[in-house]
Amino acid sequence: MDTDRTAGAGAPALDEEIAEYYGRDREDGRLRSGTGRLELWRTQDVLRRLLPPAPARVLDVGGGSGVHAQWVAADGYAVELVDPVPLHVERAARLPGVTARQGDARALAAPDASVDVVLLLGPLYHLPERQDRVRTLAEARRVLRPGGLVVAATINRYAALHDNLSTGLYFDAERRPQIEAAVGDGRMRPTGGSKSLFTTAYFHEPAEVLAEFSDAGLTPHGQYGLEGAAWLMGEVSDRLDDPDRRELVLRALRKTESVPSLLGVSGHLLTAGSRP
Repeated sequence: MDTDRTAGAGAPALDEEIAEYYGRDREDGRLRSGTGRLELWRTQDVLRRLLPPAPARVLDVGGGSGVHAQWVAADGYAVELVDPVPLHVERAARLPGVTARQGDARALAAPDASVDVVLLLGPLYHLPERQDRVRTLAEARRVLRPGGLVVAATINRYAALHDNLSTGLYFDAERRPQIEAAVGDGRMRPTGGSKSLFTTAYFHEPAEVLAEFSDAGLTPHGQYGLEGAAWLMGEVSDRLDDPDRRELVLRALRKTESVPSLLGVSGHLLTAGSRP
């Protein structure tokens, strides 16, 4: 899968509708409040078990405003963040220990075999075409050193259905067709206006991610459901405020994080693999 082409050449443009969605600057706050914190803390929990010792070089692709890059750098890693949204890059560049620049996950500017870890904690969400997702994973493989680690986040196929049943939005007749369409083929299509639930996105079945890793020349070696069923339990959000109770929630979720029959219950899934 190695290539001699110029790194970063032919980088596709970010879809205008997706750029507009993230230009509203809501993602940073989503992971720092409410049940979004469960996704953040569980991502930390899993990654801290998977990452090689610091100081390894980490490329955080599609890293947004640096919510994850911030703590990875604080843990002693050399972090470079790449994101297609200028506002995100501007914010991330202010973080201690983080270098940030604009770029696209499908055509990275990093040289071949130049990093120890590639994090893809968002790009696969917004690539509805399989060929683009495999291309993104192949780019991660290209820039990884042999034996290097890639961890990709995906949204699970039934996340929109579960989430909106929980919040009650599924019972809104205008929103329900968008939710049910995503269950059918994995594609979230924005409807425009205030009734649209999300931007253009693709929701995976867990087994699909493994196949995409393999097709990109990566060897998958683990999948981790982040929120389990806890994100659908309203009372859990209140318990996250208490450090002792929060640790019990995290401990409970570790017990089922890789049980095959439960992987799709989580809102988000991490898949880890390596470059052979």
